[in-house]
Amino acid sequence: MSQQLEVWMRGPISGIPSLLQPVAHALLQAQEEIHTQLKDFPESRLWDTPFDCASVAFHLQHIKGVLDRLFTYAESKSLSEEQLSDLAAEGRKQAHISLHSLLAALDAQIIISLAKLKATEEYALAVPRGIGRKQIPTTLGGLLFHAAEHTMRHTGQLLVTIKILKHHS
Repeated sequence: MSQQLEVWMRGPISGIPSLLQPVAHALLQAQEEIHTQLKDFPESRLWDTPFDCASVAFHLQHIKGVLDRLFTYAESKSLSEEQLSDLAAEGRKQAHISLHSLLAALDAQIIISLAKLKATEEYALAVPRGIGRKQIPTTLGGLLFHAAEHTMRHTGQLLVTIKILKHHS
């Protein structure tokens, strides 16, 4: 059985500007790895926090939420009440949330994020942007690259948590 190449090794993502290819590659790599590792994951372990680590559900909510928030800031917009509510709910156990719904929300956010990358002009990457109410200074490029970096950071943590929970099932 041959293993598929990582996303970045498969070539450019159609429609994504050259300088933003690493962002798109990271988001798609995270998506693939998350889906692969959560195949046959026991739904009953979704909110478990092994060794006081964040739960699988939290990481899925957080990755989706961070992408939503950072791409909102990238558009020079403030967060909506819904986004602030979603942020406050990240990691809080909610019985109605399923693994399927968390993955569907993540996938939808990645599709939205990729569409926004396609609409981004490379010349604008150095344009100043502000983060949050305090308008912490950054650039459009900084926000987009942080979205990729933060996604991969939480994907790594998520994959370790999945492995622990599967091993201790």
